[in-house]
Amino acid sequence: MVSALSLWAPILLSALLVFVVSSVIHMFLNWHKNDFRGVPDEDGLMDALRGFDLAPGNYLFPRPESREVMRSEEFQARAKRGPCAFMTVLRAGDPSDMGKQFVQWFVYCVVVGLFAGYVTGLALGPGADYMAVFKVASTTAFMGYALAHAQDAIWMSQGWPATLRSMLDGLIYALLTGGAFGWLWP
Repeated sequence: MVSALSLWAPILLSALLVFVVSSVIHMFLNWHKNDFRGVPDEDGLMDALRGFDLAPGNYLFPRPESREVMRSEEFQARAKRGPCAFMTVLRAGDPSDMGKQFVQWFVYCVVVGLFAGYVTGLALGPGADYMAVFKVASTTAFMGYALAHAQDAIWMSQGWPATLRSMLDGLIYALLTGGAFGWLWP
């Protein structure tokens, strides 16, 4: 068994590698450019929503208050009339000011690396073979970076192509994590 605390070098290196590669993927490769569709009258929709002064967060409409309401004829008619949507409202501001998100993403990468190190340390001892470390660490990291994306396709009507692109990102991040752990394994 290897203590997760003794794995700070591969944890931080994997987080740094994932952070840099994810930035390249999202800023230069453009394979996510079609993940979100535009609306026909963007300014009109934004003007209409602005009047509601919605706080940042997730919204659902129509939103039933209970199962009984969901089964009611009135609710069924509203749902059939549409539109039905899951909507995330972000804070207003400069879209290029993503400092907080970058910090949170890096912390998340460290957390995934910490779990990858913990699981790999439970499974393997000091001096383990590179490929054994790579397999366990990358599989664990894949679970952290990729598997939850399928829920968005299943429950939030995100298209499967966008979901699979995000899962491919997660596979790349997982392979980088496995490589860092295999290289720096004690």
